[in-house]
Amino acid sequence: MALNLYNTLTRKVEIFKPLNDNQVKMYSCGPTVYDFAHIGNFRAYVCVDILKRYLKYKGFKVLHAMNITDVDDKTIKGSQKEGISLTEFTQRYEKAFFEDLEALNIDNADIFPRATEHIKEMLGITEELLKKGIAYKTDDGIYYSISKFKGYGKLSHTKIENLEANKRVKNDEYQKDQLQDFALWKFHDKDDGDVSWDASLGKGRPGWHLECSAMSVKHLGMPFDIHAGGIDLVFPHHENEIAQSEGAYDKEFAHYWFHNEHLLVNGKKMSKSLGNFFTLRDLLKKGHDPRAIRYLLLSSHYRQQLNFTEESLEAAKAALQRIDDVIDKLKDIKNESTDGAEIRKIIETAKASFEKEMDDDLNISAALAALFEFVKEINTTLMGNKIYTKDAHSVLQLFHEFDKVLGVIEAKKDDIPGEILELAKKRDEARKKKDFLGADFYRKEIEAKGYVVEDAKEGFRVKKK
Repeated sequence: MALNLYNTLTRKVEIFKPLNDNQVKMYSCGPTVYDFAHIGNFRAYVCVDILKRYLKYKGFKVLHAMNITDVDDKTIKGSQKEGISLTEFTQRYEKAFFEDLEALNIDNADIFPRATEHIKEMLGITEELLKKGIAYKTDDGIYYSISKFKGYGKLSHTKIENLEANKRVKNDEYQKDQLQDFALWKFHDKDDGDVSWDASLGKGRPGWHLECSAMSVKHLGMPFDIHAGGIDLVFPHHENEIAQSEGAYDKEFAHYWFHNEHLLVNGKKMSKSLGNFFTLRDLLKKGHDPRAIRYLLLSSHYRQQLNFTEESLEAAKAALQRIDDVIDKLKDIKNESTDGAEIRKIIETAKASFEKEMDDDLNISAALAALFEFVKEINTTLMGNKIYTKDAHSVLQLFHEFDKVLGVIEAKKDDIPGEILELAKKRDEARKKKDFLGADFYRKEIEAKGYVVEDAKEGFRVKKK
């Protein structure tokens, strides 16, 4: 079955077909590195990760670029507040961002272009727009005239006539002919400190919208297949990217537009004043498992709002434990019989159900339901002693295939401290000697330190609680 995706541009679910054979070129909006990313940001990154993983699962070759915005108003103000260079300031948060990606098992993009490394390309787009009369110059910068681009509003379905009427606007920051016109190049002023680039157009720095156009076109060309990001970026950011890129080069910018809905915390929009604003690091400091956090962030359809609560995080942990338990049982099987017809049927049904749901606009909730129906059937078969070594390997292989998409099933092995392993060995020796009081004593010691010991056919296994 073909993959069907909702396209924000057409507002329809469409059969996905790459522009060039089996190659998919995808751009997604990355972080502005002025602070630690919050869990709303990571919902977007996880949704893109699931999309990319499933494209690869389907056999597509994916070239993925994700930008790093390392120059804008926020990064400049942040570096000035701390009295350090822009580069020193942004590199701190860029490093943290990559650490957070690793913690959530989000695959790295193939290309991470930084805005500060693409000034030449930004100036090139600006010059093209000036030549065509789509951009204009004022005392404080160069602006894009949205009234000069006929396709403006096609992504967000915003009509220019519904925006504020044309008028000369001067506010505390910028001058422009129409309120909704946006800056391409901002001429240097004292508030920017030493952050500027010399250019024939005038010393200054780029506007935020221009940065993504320059980086995506540079690395993916035009048109490319998929542009992804949060629903909050549709207008004005992504609308302005289209206007800049298509206005400058008279080509389609991106063919499919993929947007995920907002994340709520306890039913409300995240806000520091409400006390429900969390970075990933906040949650990790509270002792939450990054694997469970990832599971929760991917567990509902990307076009539905996700309500993030402590209760749902606990439910995510319990769901993963069900998978872990059945996998552990499968690894213990030593029965060498080869009658696996029943298991093969269960495997085929589960795989077909999972793929059917994922092909339906990444219907992840239904795909996870198919996964847990698979877990249930395997557990039932295990209770009847009807799974053999060869069958167990086939079941484990399907879990592995599913995890290529989900990225939560195959947990990284915890390094068990030597002290805990020693206690577990003493408990095992006590059990063999039928010293059950001693064995129970060691078990309690192990649990008090945050671990559990389980008995298996080949001995024992120690896991974190």
